[in-house]
Amino acid sequence: MNFGMKGKMVHFIRFRHILFPITIICLGVLLYSAIPEISAQETSSPKPEKKDTSESKQSLTPTNSKLDEETPLTPPQMEIKFRLPEEKQLKRVVTNRAFGPGERLEFSVGYGVINAGTAVMEIPDMVKEEGRKCYHIVSTAQSNKFFSVFFKVDDKVESFMESYGLYSLRYDKHLREGKFKSDVSMTFDQENHLALYNGGKDTFQVPEYVQDVLSAFYFVRTQDLEVGKSILVDNHTDKKTYPLEVKVLRKEKVKVVAGEFNCFVVEPLLKTPGLFEQKGKLTVWLTDDERKMPVLMKSKVIIGSISTELVSYKLGEVGKY
Repeated sequence: MNFGMKGKMVHFIRFRHILFPITIICLGVLLYSAIPEISAQETSSPKPEKKDTSESKQSLTPTNSKLDEETPLTPPQMEIKFRLPEEKQLKRVVTNRAFGPGERLEFSVGYGVINAGTAVMEIPDMVKEEGRKCYHIVSTAQSNKFFSVFFKVDDKVESFMESYGLYSLRYDKHLREGKFKSDVSMTFDQENHLALYNGGKDTFQVPEYVQDVLSAFYFVRTQDLEVGKSILVDNHTDKKTYPLEVKVLRKEKVKVVAGEFNCFVVEPLLKTPGLFEQKGKLTVWLTDDERKMPVLMKSKVIIGSISTELVSYKLGEVGKY
C-alpha cells in the first residue's frame, strides 16, 4: 500500500469538514452584515388593546409544486406569507425562498483525479423540536470502496432549524473516519443565548440567533448576495463560537454533471485556529437565483486539491412549513 497516498487521505478527511456539512463545507452562517428579510407582519408597534389578532397570524399560501431533477431550477413564482411565531418564542421571521422539505443534493467528491466518495445534503422532512416546527437537515459523507481501503469515512451530521426564524435548535454529529470516532449532541436555548451539551451539564454563552455549522449554510442561502460584499455570521461548534465571513467574489457560468448553471462564486472564511487557519482555500459556486443551490466546491489543501461536484438534485417544496 502506498503510504504517501495514505498520508494524503488524512488531509482529504480533515477537509471533509469543509466540504460536506456544507456549512463548513460550503459556507457558513451569517448574522451581521446581511440582515435577514423580516416579514412585514413582524413590527414593533404596540398591540391593540382588544382586537382580533387572527390577522397577524396568516397561514402560509399552499403550494402544489412537486419538483424533481427535471424541474427547471427557477423557483415557482408565488407570494409567501409568514405566520408570526407564538408569543413566547423569538420574534424573528425570515423569508425563505431557497429550500424546503424534499430537497436532496447529491455530490461526487474527488481528491485530485481520484473519485473518493459521495456526499448528500437533504431535507427529508419537517419535524418538531421543543414544540416548534423545524427543517430537518441531514448531511452525510461516505468514502467509496476504493478510497475506504486507505481511509474509510462514514459521517452523518444533522441540524434542526426553526422554520420561522431560521436559527438552530439542535445539532447532532456522528463521525467515523478511519479509527477516529466522535459523537456530539448539542441543543440551543436561543431565548437565553445558551448552547447545551451532555444534557445541559455543559453550557456556553452564544450570540442571539447563533447557527450551528450546518444550519449556517442554509441560512446563507436565504440571503441576497452581491459581488464585492461579504456576509457575516456567528457560528457555534465544538463548544466555541466563531465568526464566519462569506465573501462574494464574482459571477460566472459553470458546467457540472448535473447541468450548466449561472452562479455566484463565494469564499467562506471560518476564523478558527487549526482547520481553517488560512492553510487551505475553499471556493463555492452557488446558483444565481433564489435557490442559491451549491453546485461545485473546490479546496486547495497542503497536498493536492479536493473538488465536490453536484451530480443530481431534487428541489424541495419552498414555503412549506
